[in-house]
Amino acid sequence: MTAAHSPLKGIGLGFLAYFLFSCSDANVKALGGHLPVFEIGFFSTLFAALVLLFLKPRDERWRDAIRMRRPGLVALRGLAGGVAGILGIYAFTTLPFAEAYALIFLSPSIATILSIFLLSEQVGWRRWLAVALGFAGVLAIVRPGFETLELGHLAAFAVSFCAAGTVIILRTLGQTERRVSLLAAVIVTSLVMNGVLMLPNFHWPQLQDLPNLAVSGGFAGAAQLCLILAARSAPANQVAPAQYSQMVWALLIGAIFFSEFPDLPAVIGIGLIAISGLFTFLREETKGRWWSRTILQRDRV
Repeated sequence: MTAAHSPLKGIGLGFLAYFLFSCSDANVKALGGHLPVFEIGFFSTLFAALVLLFLKPRDERWRDAIRMRRPGLVALRGLAGGVAGILGIYAFTTLPFAEAYALIFLSPSIATILSIFLLSEQVGWRRWLAVALGFAGVLAIVRPGFETLELGHLAAFAVSFCAAGTVIILRTLGQTERRVSLLAAVIVTSLVMNGVLMLPNFHWPQLQDLPNLAVSGGFAGAAQLCLILAARSAPANQVAPAQYSQMVWALLIGAIFFSEFPDLPAVIGIGLIAISGLFTFLREETKGRWWSRTILQRDRV
């Protein structure tokens, strides 16, 4: 086994990447109430972009980002990532950390449903069962009477739709586009969207907020870099399941730093969504191996 191909190293880097993503999102949550959503999105993306400069594949150049075979779909992928970033920030700053993650992780179930209508795929009873488990988890979190339903829940649910849409787009694009184009689309779209939307009520971040912004963006960029390195060391289907460790980190970070302790129904719901997503991923990987494209990027910066 060569040093360049080491499954254990790849899996370890995968777990590190998703830990860094969780730390990034925790810093976003810490900024809630200090800065408007759009300013958090703009400055954290700006800091992330500094790290993402190192993500350019060796065989691609940054000017290749504008050389796209299907620019419409690439732009749509960037739009989905930009919207997901804004809604994700709102969800993290208004919801308990673990609840936000659980609803966002509903995306594999939604991707399964979208694939039926948009890709004319056949879905067997096992994947339908996984979808049902996922939505049962949502009901356990927001309660059958929806008395705890907030705008943050709707925002997190919308993020899962954006993430599912990203999956469908990347499956449609296949191997036609360069990675540098897909990365640049999300970064540029996020900067432009947040930059424009933050202008009406803009005020400079206070000095004590800058470390959180820098850590949030830096950790997100470093996590993407870890995913690239992980995918070079191990097959994507061995690395991708590590993303579900974020559920554990969300519970721990929420309890330790934000004094958030989900009740039993919420914990059950989080578990159901995690099981549903992991099973759906394993079934999709067996059928189509689409994750080898999506493992390289999160749906939002």
